[in-house]
Amino acid sequence: MGFRLTKQEKNWVLYDVGNSAFTLLVSTIMPIYFNHLASTAGLSDVDYLAYWGYAASISTLLVALLGPVFGTMADYKGFKKPIFLAFLAVGAVGCISLGFAKQWLLFLILFVIAKVGYSGSLIFYDSMLPDVTTAERMDNLSSLGYAWGYIGSCLPFVACLVPVLFADSFGLTMASAMLLAFCITALWWVGMSLPLVRTYQQKHFVPRSPGAVSASFSRLWNTLKNARKEKKAFLFLLAFFFYIDGVYTIIDMATAYGSALGLDSTGLLLALLVTQIVAFPFAILFGRLAKNHSSEKLISICIMAYFGIAVFAIFLQHQWQFWTLAVLVGMFQGGIQALSRSYFTKIIPAEQSGEYFGLLDICGKGAAFLGTTIVSVVSQITGSMSTGVGMIALLFVIGFVLFRMTAKTPETVRK
Repeated sequence: MGFRLTKQEKNWVLYDVGNSAFTLLVSTIMPIYFNHLASTAGLSDVDYLAYWGYAASISTLLVALLGPVFGTMADYKGFKKPIFLAFLAVGAVGCISLGFAKQWLLFLILFVIAKVGYSGSLIFYDSMLPDVTTAERMDNLSSLGYAWGYIGSCLPFVACLVPVLFADSFGLTMASAMLLAFCITALWWVGMSLPLVRTYQQKHFVPRSPGAVSASFSRLWNTLKNARKEKKAFLFLLAFFFYIDGVYTIIDMATAYGSALGLDSTGLLLALLVTQIVAFPFAILFGRLAKNHSSEKLISICIMAYFGIAVFAIFLQHQWQFWTLAVLVGMFQGGIQALSRSYFTKIIPAEQSGEYFGLLDICGKGAAFLGTTIVSVVSQITGSMSTGVGMIALLFVIGFVLFRMTAKTPETVRK
């Protein structure tokens, strides 16, 4: 293997295993259950897809607004773990609460709360990377986090599928089966986070001073003003904004899109389980490739591949096409996310990782807000879901051009 994980690195990876269970639930069972609630209330397929997109947009916009402020605060000594725990608690409690929602609008409100907790926790989890490993091991460790997250999330997902798919056999209502699924996911998520919570130590930090909370706003403002001077980091943030838009939009809306097209629900769930299984070896592969090939080259390949995936999605009509899409997404999803995370970590100051990852979250979550909103609005205006989905491809083109500019720009940030 040639890459043995330390105890701290293993615990960090375990959180990817835990939170990925919620990710998989959001992209598979949850939209199908929302479709059930929406159709019972008389919503059309186009409105169902649009409202699900709007909810995803609102949650990502909230995190984009909150992330930089809390991220700046988290850089002070002793702040990162408590803030991480607060977002984790909001996410887990919100997840369980979804099981008690019987009306589609209440369900969407609770979904927004749970998604804010989940996404917020990831800002501080990602910013822990320089504290748990070295610069030379970041690409590989980041890839392993995503890889084990994909495969590890399959176990709770299968445990959730059993009561949902066989609810009648167990004498359960759909609502009871979903409550069980939400509880399984939340308990897995929290359980896998405990080793990291127990052992994590914040090595890189800004010394705490009186008025740390108010001072964090001043530091954030200074960072925003100075971001343009750090040309490489600034260009990467712009590129990331566009290309990760398509990635997050595809993740958030794949099952909702397939359901709206009338594809078999069980087939959609199994196809996305295949995505997780395929993503495991390919995420590890990209981590290994990063040893001998530049991150710039590998990220560029992933962006081009996702452009092809977005174009392919426009013509999606049959179940076998969705399965093909699921495999293709699995091949490149882990690579583009893991390498982007480690690449950004290398070009920012380690002691300001929370602050900078808060800015990255503005771009990532702001992009996801833009992507899901574009798909929702264009779908409603044109009456064509395929036209809405097709808009994603253009953003990969812009992201690719900006990222190539980033790769050619010399690094100015010094750790």
